[in-house]
Parts: sequence; structure tokens; C-alpha cells
Amino acid sequence: MLFAGALLCAVAIAQGVEPGPKPGPKPGPNRSADVSVDAAFSEVDYRSNTVFFRDVVVSQGGMRVAADEARATGLNFDNATWTFNGNVRIAVEGGGLTSSSARVDFRGNRMTLATVTGTPAQFEQQRSVDGSMARGRAGSIQYQVDAGVVTLSNEAWLSDGRNEISGQVLVYNIRDQQVRAGPQPGQSDRVRITIRPGESAPAP
Repeated sequence: MLFAGALLCAVAIAQGVEPGPKPGPKPGPNRSADVSVDAAFSEVDYRSNTVFFRDVVVSQGGMRVAADEARATGLNFDNATWTFNGNVRIAVEGGGLTSSSARVDFRGNRMTLATVTGTPAQFEQQRSVDGSMARGRAGSIQYQVDAGVVTLSNEAWLSDGRNEISGQVLVYNIRDQQVRAGPQPGQSDRVRITIRPGESAPAP
């Protein structure tokens, strides 16, 4: 099965039917720690109040962003947006995002939103149910850190290694490990689901 009951949830939403009740959200990583920046090279432009980093790693609690380059307006994380380029790797709960470029928003001294783009941007997470890998790709992937939700858009595709689901927008909860899919408002794009039956267990 794909993500336990995820296919049933995806079909229900694609048909305009509300899924059944779900358990409450699971706790996310503790991100109350300070923001740490480690780089091989940094350059500060005081006239424009911009900072440039090369071979940089930015981390806070269990959240980690690494890239070849990064630019930011100052080092105030209360309300800031950082841009990363080149070999971008973002650690998420049990997995990661990879892309050629990314934007990370900080609000209230906390990482709140990461948006990665690429050809394609990619996502993976080890599923807690059976240890298999959930993998996805899309033109753009948005990670809402507090909610633990990954939204894949623009030719989105998601798989557990055997079964697949694709559409213009797929929303995956990395804590509940459930996927929702359906057309965007005003569009008629349909969800495509491929289910590959597993091998039969050998007779005793």
C-alpha cells in the first residue's frame, strides 16, 4: 500500500469527499535553539547590509540547510529571507530535500518555511511503518516546518518505491505520512495513481 491509507485519502479529496477523522498532529523537532551559521567564506557589504557565504551550513535544532552559496540581508533572524544556490540540501524530519536553489524564511528567530526549486527538486523520507523510502519530485517543493507538511507542485510525483501517485499538486504530511492530492481551484487536472501488487507470500 502507498503510505498506509494515503491512496484512499487522495482519491477521496480528488472526488471532493472529505476524508475521515485523523489523529492529532505529532510533535515536530525542537527548534528553540540558536541559529548556527558555518561557512568556508563570508563577505559583508555594510552599504547594502547584505551577507554572502560560500560552502555554508545553517542549522537550528533538527533543521539544517547546506549549499554552495547563500545570501542574506544582515544576520537578523527575526524577519529575514535567505537564498541558497548550488547543491542545496535541506534536512527534514526523517529525510531531506535537494535542489539547485532554495529560499528559507525566518520569522521570530525560527525557520518557518523552505521553498526549493529545480529540474526537478526532490524529496525523500524514510517511512516509520516499514522502513521503506518515500520519494518525490516536482518543479517546486514547499516545506512548512511547524506543520511538518511538504507541498509538491508543478508536475509532482510521489512514490514509496513500488506504488506511485502524480498530479499538479501533492501535499504530504511527513509526520502522519499521508498524502493528499487534487486539482487546484479553477483547474481540471486529474490525479494519476499506479498501484503495483506485491509478490504473493510463499506457501507454508
